[in-house]
Amino acid sequence: MKNKRELSTMTEDYLRAIYSVEEWDDEGVGVTDLANIMGVVPSTASENVRKLRDAGLIDHEPYGKVRLTDDGRREAVHMVRRHRILETFLQKFLGFSWDEVHQEAEELEHAVSDRFIDKVDEALGYPVLDPHGDPIPSKDGTIAPSSKMTVLSAELDTELDVLRIRDGEPEILRYFESRGLMPGKKIRVLSRGSATGLITLLIDGERVDLPESLGKTIRVHPVSG
Repeated sequence: MKNKRELSTMTEDYLRAIYSVEEWDDEGVGVTDLANIMGVVPSTASENVRKLRDAGLIDHEPYGKVRLTDDGRREAVHMVRRHRILETFLQKFLGFSWDEVHQEAEELEHAVSDRFIDKVDEALGYPVLDPHGDPIPSKDGTIAPSSKMTVLSAELDTELDVLRIRDGEPEILRYFESRGLMPGKKIRVLSRGSATGLITLLIDGERVDLPESLGKTIRVHPVSG
């Protein structure tokens, strides 16, 4: 397997993108969806997927989903750690908002050394979560387990802690923030209605309606005690 320092920027970007999808969807990601995530045409994504498969970093059968191999996941976790530490640094030290840090971290993650990342991690006090509530892998690649419950599957009218908000789309993050919906917030799911296409949440004593399609991007856990 190639050393991380020999991987191309394209390879690192694809591996981290596939990992991020697998965090939220255990079934992997289709090539067309991956092309949309990467901002390329499907033929380009298909060619890059072929290269990653030939390198032993992903599994992919024709018309099937793209999944990371063990080697691919190891490399992806390395990039995820860099990305999330940089996101946290940008917010806490430089004052970037949570909807800005993703893009900025994408630019920086390829340019800085592992030693720089380790020093930033130390300066931050070894955080375990990034600004979106995503777990930050440790230096040895260990990742703390996290709830996979979303507001789509949570029990109604139960107090919930908001753990994670899926990042990557700044306008959605700004929308959530305008509704007071961020990691650390306590909420209740009052109703879910397929007919209306809306989820009604109770946030800070106010009823807030969200499109049901956004429910899968909000991970929660029942408040203990």
